[in-house]
Amino acid sequence: MKGLKVIKKIFLGIIGVIFFVFAVTMSIFLLNRNKFGVTEFNNTSYLVIKEKLAYDNYQKGDLVLIEKKKLKDIKPGDEIFIYQVDTTGVVSIDVGIIGKTDLEANNVSFVGGATYAIEFVIGEASKVYENIGTYLSIIQSTWGFLFMIVVPCFLVFIHQIYVLVVEVKYGKEEVKAEVSNA
Repeated sequence: MKGLKVIKKIFLGIIGVIFFVFAVTMSIFLLNRNKFGVTEFNNTSYLVIKEKLAYDNYQKGDLVLIEKKKLKDIKPGDEIFIYQVDTTGVVSIDVGIIGKTDLEANNVSFVGGATYAIEFVIGEASKVYENIGTYLSIIQSTWGFLFMIVVPCFLVFIHQIYVLVVEVKYGKEEVKAEVSNA
């Protein structure tokens, strides 16, 4: 029986560490969002494809790692991701092939017409993880974060308060017996 208790403690410890790393990682992803709602670390943006794009290279639910490029490094023929902001402030993502760049006006133009200021250029895709974006978008949503991070943390907190109250009220020996029976 003592061996099972040790195994249970080790197993719960491993689960606790995994959950803690998961919660911290997701919190860091949410805290590093830019003004367009996309997670950024240094020169890399982590873009979740939430809607069908014009190109078949990227499907809904993909996670695309995008490397930021300076205007002078963007050449005609490059495939570039762009933020599109409509008049109500809603942001969507577009991808297209660069037709020309204008260093004086600080903008880029896609083949076929649309012109964007350099501040709306995200960059060029460096890696694509298929279907990972679906899970990431669920976790990063308000309800997903609540039920996958906040509620479990709250339950652990309540359990720790319960153990503390039982220990103070009944003493250390009875707490050990009660916790091991749980």
